[in-house]
Amino acid sequence: MTQEFQLRILPEIAANEQKLKEYLFKEKGLNLRDITATRILKRSIDARQRTIFVNLKVRAYIREMPKDNEYEHTIYNKVEGKPQVIVVGAGPGGLFAALRLIELGLRPVVIERGKDVRERKKDLAQISREHTVDPESNYSFGEGGAGAYSDGKLYTRSKKRGNIDKILNVFCQHGASTAILVDAHPHIGTDKLPRVIENMRNTIIECGGEVHFQTRMEALIIENDEVKGIETNTGKTFLGPVILATGHSARDVYRWLAANHVAIEAKGIAVGVRLEHPAMLIDQIQYHNKEGRGKYLPAAEYSFVTQVEGRGVYSFCMCPGGFIVPAASGPEQVVVNGMSPSNRGSRWSNSGMVVEVQPEDLISGEWRVENGELAAQRNEQLLALNPSLNNSQLSTLNSQLLPLYFQEEQERQCWLQGGRRQTAPAQRMQDFTRKKLSYDLPESSYSPGLISSPLHFWMPEFISKRLSLGFQQFGRYSHGFLTNEAVMIGVETRTSSPVRIVRDKETLQHTTVRGLFPCGEGAGYAGGIVSAGVDGERCAEAVANYFNR
Repeated sequence: MTQEFQLRILPEIAANEQKLKEYLFKEKGLNLRDITATRILKRSIDARQRTIFVNLKVRAYIREMPKDNEYEHTIYNKVEGKPQVIVVGAGPGGLFAALRLIELGLRPVVIERGKDVRERKKDLAQISREHTVDPESNYSFGEGGAGAYSDGKLYTRSKKRGNIDKILNVFCQHGASTAILVDAHPHIGTDKLPRVIENMRNTIIECGGEVHFQTRMEALIIENDEVKGIETNTGKTFLGPVILATGHSARDVYRWLAANHVAIEAKGIAVGVRLEHPAMLIDQIQYHNKEGRGKYLPAAEYSFVTQVEGRGVYSFCMCPGGFIVPAASGPEQVVVNGMSPSNRGSRWSNSGMVVEVQPEDLISGEWRVENGELAAQRNEQLLALNPSLNNSQLSTLNSQLLPLYFQEEQERQCWLQGGRRQTAPAQRMQDFTRKKLSYDLPESSYSPGLISSPLHFWMPEFISKRLSLGFQQFGRYSHGFLTNEAVMIGVETRTSSPVRIVRDKETLQHTTVRGLFPCGEGAGYAGGIVSAGVDGERCAEAVANYFNR
């Protein structure tokens, strides 16, 4: 027999099964000797008051033992000889699309421009040591996508798009801790996620699918407004309908689509900085205790959001006990991102602090690309992909790509400020709000190094002004948060795709090109690992319907 209880208990009780059994005996009237086991079904921390509580949903097993598996197991059958589907990109969108295709009796062929998840680590180390970025193997490109070495956070607000529990269970089936089924804000950890990703790839291959690394899609093969397959940099052609799950940094793909009249549209993005505090300080603030989190609580998280002059200012991708990493994916770029190991045990906590940017903010004249050399260079890039484009078409395409250009220009400015290396421009938080240069900088987790820079001066004013006012509001909400112990590191631009590849809401196919299924974060339809995985599964189901039409 089992019984389930909703409990609000102290952290030291929640952390110890014997104490939890004793609590159920004292408070719920269970016979202590009859409780053979307990299983935590859901867990969250309530830190709103000075006394911290843990909210638990607990299942007590009375004179019986729990089943071995704590997750639902998905059956993947062999798909050799089945209809072939091309999946471009081996991030979460692509991997979950491929696994769902196997469930549906279709054969996935996964094409990934980068290296496998283990080989990527060598190239990531080179960014910090040598300040060199491999444009095909970095924090954005390679097996596992941008999330593989960026914490593995699995929290999503996209509750209506699909089966989130299915995504979490598939992760568990491939080696993730079952704690992700329990925690309100689950995460796998950068140190453990690579093995999970390898196991997912092995499932695809064992079932008869294919995975090709260091193979970049060069072009879609389109005949009579229908995709027939793709051409790649290796010279090999792959035929079949295409799930396009390239991730939010595949800027060459966006340019190719635009130049070849595969409809895209500009979309809103968010741009700002990585903000890093000492982890102890965040623990003290969030847990209302000068001793920090103590023995039984995890590294503290925070979430801030406000409106400043009609645009959102908010924290993004918060990494408690984590590190800031160099996330550039090409030359003349400095981009930062955050990650955490599974134990979240570093001395720092960081998050993106970003300002909402809409396409009209860039078109209206608050920011314009007035550099004639850059404008000519961008036209040359599009003409190289389609020499028949005329001036009117180029103007339209450049408008569609304007948020992408804005990202590129901010990253280039950071590269210049950092001395044309991966050294990142930085400023103490309070100095930024006071428009003062920081004459020294605190110790940071960012391994390529920091250089003091007046971010308040060279960042676009519609970003820096809103960011400064947002920081001041957050400081009023949370005493001690606005401090010169915190350092801002530029620049955080890869919060989401700068374009949306338009698709039909019902069929999930591109609106004008049949057999093309834009997918996940890179297509503008997801915002993290779980939502990208959900969208990947939906696209796989849409491809099955396409075959059965």
